[in-house]
Amino acid sequence: MLHGRALTRIGDTFYNGRMTGTGMTAEAAEKLRRLDALLMEMGRVAIAFSGGTDSTFLVGHAQGIAGVQATAITVRSSLMPASDAELAARFCAERGIPHIVLEVDPLACADVRANGPDRCYHCKRVIMDAVAAAAAELDAIPCDGSNADDAFDYRPGAAALEELGIASPLAQVGLSKAEIRQAARCEGLPRWDAPASACLASRIPYGTPLAEDALLRVAQAEQILRAHGSSQVRVRAHGDVARIEVPAEDMASLVQPSVRTEVSRMLHGLGFAYVAVDMDGYRMGSLNEGLGGASDGT
Repeated sequence: MLHGRALTRIGDTFYNGRMTGTGMTAEAAEKLRRLDALLMEMGRVAIAFSGGTDSTFLVGHAQGIAGVQATAITVRSSLMPASDAELAARFCAERGIPHIVLEVDPLACADVRANGPDRCYHCKRVIMDAVAAAAAELDAIPCDGSNADDAFDYRPGAAALEELGIASPLAQVGLSKAEIRQAARCEGLPRWDAPASACLASRIPYGTPLAEDALLRVAQAEQILRAHGSSQVRVRAHGDVARIEVPAEDMASLVQPSVRTEVSRMLHGLGFAYVAVDMDGYRMGSLNEGLGGASDGT
């Protein structure tokens, strides 16, 4: 039987699937019941915490279940925007969640630096191996925030999770991204509506070796665009060309003379010789289109 804040966070009507004031379906409520039962069975969990929607929900939700000891583990690296790690640290500090920060350098791995189509596998092996080692020291089960939708994307890193014995509770109970967003909103968790985020390496075309300065330049370029009102943005770096992807509805404001001039000036200042807006707009995994259109959620 569920007890503690597992019921009081959202209220009995949520778990009863009556949708009163929540918008949740009975099916989603049942998945959350199963998630609570699974986490209670695990008891002590160490959750890879990037600060994105899925991992924020899993960490925050697990904390509220009686009998579950949850520790968040954030991996800082050149492949992760510094702002993401800061958000993760702030979330844990505000809620009193045990938080471990690991410094890991995936670029030390030659297969990651080579940036082939299987880069995500090698990167995930490096990062999650560190998470698994930290979890072992805590005598906890290592988990990540993969959701049920991820099974339909091109995600070579999923094999690394399986090899390392990383549990994916959200995917295991069948929670979709939309259901996670709704549940996070109902529970009052931040970033329930955060745009999709991904490793900075996903901005560099396959076959172009990864370098820390190029990753930092992409992170800075995207921060500039977010400051100008584009919340969902990707700057794909094709050598000295910055190819900007924003949703179609954001293009008009981006190309207004004052914004266009300022953004162009600032991106040139980062070292890009050419700055272009992709007329097809933002789409997940656009650099995977040469692999047959599969998406890796980036």
